[in-house]
Amino acid sequence: MPERLRPNKQTGFHEGRFLELYVDEPLVQQNIFIGREPEALLLPTFEESGSMLPQPHWPANPSAIACYWKAWELAWKNLRAPMPGSGFVSNFIDTAFNDCLFMWDSAFIVQFGRYGERAFSFQKTMDNLYACQHADGYICREIREGDGSDQWTRYCPFGTGPNVLAWTEWEYFQNFGNLDRLREVFYPLLAYHRWMRRHQSWPDGSYWINGLGCGMDNMPRVPTGYDSGQDHAFMTWVDATFQALLSANLLVRMGGILGIDELDEERSEAERLTAFANQFLWDEEQGFYFDRLRDGSLMKSKSVAGYWGLLAGVVPPERLSRFVSHLDDPNSFKRHHRVPSLAADAPGYYGETGDYWRGGVWAPTNYMVLRGLTANGFDDLAYDIAENHHNRVVEVFEKTGTVWENYAPESSSQGKPAKADFVGWSGIPPIAVLLEYRFGLRPIDPLMKRLLWDIRLLDEHGVDNYPLGPTASLNLHCEQRTSAIAEPQVTIQANEPVEVEVRWKGGSKLIKT
Repeated sequence: MPERLRPNKQTGFHEGRFLELYVDEPLVQQNIFIGREPEALLLPTFEESGSMLPQPHWPANPSAIACYWKAWELAWKNLRAPMPGSGFVSNFIDTAFNDCLFMWDSAFIVQFGRYGERAFSFQKTMDNLYACQHADGYICREIREGDGSDQWTRYCPFGTGPNVLAWTEWEYFQNFGNLDRLREVFYPLLAYHRWMRRHQSWPDGSYWINGLGCGMDNMPRVPTGYDSGQDHAFMTWVDATFQALLSANLLVRMGGILGIDELDEERSEAERLTAFANQFLWDEEQGFYFDRLRDGSLMKSKSVAGYWGLLAGVVPPERLSRFVSHLDDPNSFKRHHRVPSLAADAPGYYGETGDYWRGGVWAPTNYMVLRGLTANGFDDLAYDIAENHHNRVVEVFEKTGTVWENYAPESSSQGKPAKADFVGWSGIPPIAVLLEYRFGLRPIDPLMKRLLWDIRLLDEHGVDNYPLGPTASLNLHCEQRTSAIAEPQVTIQANEPVEVEVRWKGGSKLIKT
């Protein structure tokens, strides 16, 4: 395992290497992943694991079901065990990009991977990031799988980010209510959050990052003369600031559940960032949140980055409808394939192929938008976007036989450039979006074993072996309906008592097994 350098009072060289100076973060001492012995579990095969996965059925849409299983098959091909001496501690899913484990990608891969928890613990992919945390709280955004070394240094402008690890763990907790895991990951998450605040925030408290660090490499967000991938351009980056706010809020919520009361810094930060964003990042004329330039003006180019504000809870009620309306505007984000990463009416939009982050449609940012809409009660719009996104991904699957790294916004085709067989985060629409939005299955309270079933489909559909909470497994079936207001005729079976709130356009009912 590569040496995690300890702080030194003087600069110097050791065995030919320059020793970086930094200060220990005491919280890292409570990171139980560092130095843990790697788990000695054989990787399961897809053939032996398939029966343990959720089994969706949708007779009217066999292509959606085929795409679902294709995504799982591709995911299984990317399962890896820790290499000796790497410092990795758990079996994991490879990012499917290069020879590194990526923070940004992994945080989204496990968003669909959690539905396979009973067959393979995809969430433990994150363990390897925590195991490679430095003594000051830093975690590199790319870690080499072969030897566990960092691809970038802590002071490289794109050495880490984005700060979405706490959100990833929170979403997992919403499905399974695993208090033991929440307790294990809390201190690594808090130490990383505080590293980001010390090293990637401005004196006014807002945050900076850059194209590579935020994951949206070539999006045109910086002024002329700066590199969109590598330079922070002395800007307040709207997504980095909202992600910090989201992280602070979630850490406070986690602390409340775990009985940990040492989070005054995060409470204060959340208040400051909320006030800052609404005073300095909001543009009243356009009704949108933007990056802020060095001179205090706004970089008025609408991008999906602003919608991290929904998850962060930053948008006051009087601004919500106007801010969200851009997602339903055909001149902006409501294109043939929703939601382009860059709005169609923004400078630099490249509609023909998406040109990566100049308009390409991406599973991770679309999922962020969906979860943000759900958190703010925009269920109808969330379903419309999910339906469109899922349909387009399935259409491209029908043409090409696979899923892609990103998609074109103006046609039912893959983006250019885009990697094929990308699972990778592109497992989100065939799996997570299918289950959570097309079928409408979203946990309400995993500890109390409560599930929402928001039924929008008129077709017969359902899923067997759906996981909820620590041990519950459900079989859910809905008969075909003639109209959206017709009461769904459902059958629900579970291996232990659960509560399912069935909701449809015409009403709702609570079913207890």
